[in-house]
Order: sequence, then C-alpha cells, then structure tokens
Amino acid sequence: MNQIAGVTATGKPGEKPTVSFKTPMTVEDNSYVVLQKGNGDQIEDGERICTQGIAINVKDGSELMSTWEKNTPDCSTVVTSDASQMTEDYYNIFKDQKLNATLAFGVNDSNSAGTSYLMVLTIVSKSKDLTKATGTKVLDVPADLPKVTLAKDGKPSIDMNGYKGSDTLISQDLIKGEGAEVKDTQTVIAHYTGWLLDGTQFDSSWDRGASSSFSLDEVITGWKQGLAGHTVGSQVLLVVPPDLGYGDKDSGKIPANSTLVFVVDILAAY
Repeated sequence: MNQIAGVTATGKPGEKPTVSFKTPMTVEDNSYVVLQKGNGDQIEDGERICTQGIAINVKDGSELMSTWEKNTPDCSTVVTSDASQMTEDYYNIFKDQKLNATLAFGVNDSNSAGTSYLMVLTIVSKSKDLTKATGTKVLDVPADLPKVTLAKDGKPSIDMNGYKGSDTLISQDLIKGEGAEVKDTQTVIAHYTGWLLDGTQFDSSWDRGASSSFSLDEVITGWKQGLAGHTVGSQVLLVVPPDLGYGDKDSGKIPANSTLVFVVDILAAY
C-alpha cells in the first residue's frame, strides 16, 4: 500500500487528534500513513481492536463524520493473518501498531457524490474473543428445563428431558460470564446450537467450525430479548416460542409454529 504524504496529527495519544494537511489534496484508495505511534500495549495476532474514527474531506478539510463525540467506536476489526477476515496489507499495517496509535487511510467514495476523504482511525482498546463460554457454572437451573452437557471443546449436546416448551421466552444462564453486559443494539460473536422440541438439531456454529457474528437488531425477537442483559462469557439456554421465532412460516429446517431451543455461548459483544 502506498504512503500518504503531507498529513500530520497533533494531540495526546488515545484522544481525538487534530489532523492537518494542505487543501485541496488527492488521495489514492488504500493508501495510508501512521500519524501517531501508539504508547500502549502491542497489538497481537487474533485480537479485536476498537477504533474511534474521523472522516475528513480532502478537498476542503471539513469533518464529515466523527465517532469521538458520542463515544461509538467501531470494534468490528480482528487483526488476523486469516485472509478471509483481513487482507495481508491491512494485517501487516495493524499488527505493527500499539494501543493509541492513529492511522489515516485514503478513500475515494463513488457513492458520496465523488467525495474523497481521509479515514483517521485511533486504536483505543483491544481484546481477544473467547472460544467458548467461560465463567461460573449456574447450579440452580430449573429441573424441568432441557439438560445440557458439554464436550471438552465446549460443544453442547441436549436431552430434552420430556420438555414440552413454553408460551413465554425463557432465557436461563447455564454459565455466568464475567464480561460486559450485552445491550440489545450490539453485535454479538457467539457459538450456538439450535434444536426443535423433539431433539432434532437444525443449526450449529460448532459443526461449521467457526463462531458467528450477528447484530441483535437483525435476528429473531427471541434472540434479541433473550441475550440482552446477559454478560460476555455466559452460556445461555433459550426457549423461544413461535411468536418470538419464525411464527407460522417454515424457515429452512424449521417447521411453522415451532418452539426453538438454543444453547448460546456469548464470546464477545460490541
């Protein structure tokens, strides 16, 4: 990736920078420059980073967007050599950074009336996604609920235990995690398996060999209501009645009017 010349930043590392350059200027797509070196911990392979961002019009220097004022960092980036998640160029850039580093990337956006801008990103935090639920086992799970057992890798199996379902949503911690509380507008990284009441499995991220990412604004209501308020690291047993699931319509392997049972490991949320 080509380096951007003529751009500087001042300010305390880890806080909103003041970015300077002569206007108008032009930028190439995917060009970049490190404006401020970080003074925190080194970014490690496989870590999720949260960045505060500013978009600056390179024609006149005006600020098009900023996440700093409302403190809404983007935590969707995992720094990884896995080419399915991050290009080699971006991996090589981010793996050499430390917390509080500020970088600028050139963008020419054909969907914004031809606007060209600098996307200025400051790495404000980092974390490593869990690989399975981690926390304290809950001992007082109601005896009439389905029984869950775990393999060594954390994959769940279930015994419906004669369970007939529920007319209301059940959201029961099986493991209580020690992470942050999940908000109903967040994106969640999870491992999960889903069954029908007769014990038929219809979906499992464990069988696919990779966790799943989804916005709680874009899933069935039973997931949105059932996972919000639980903590990262928790394993949650969800019993979702039809009106909070797929209702009176078939959905793939799920027949109409099905009560759904899920075991969900909350690995991260942002």
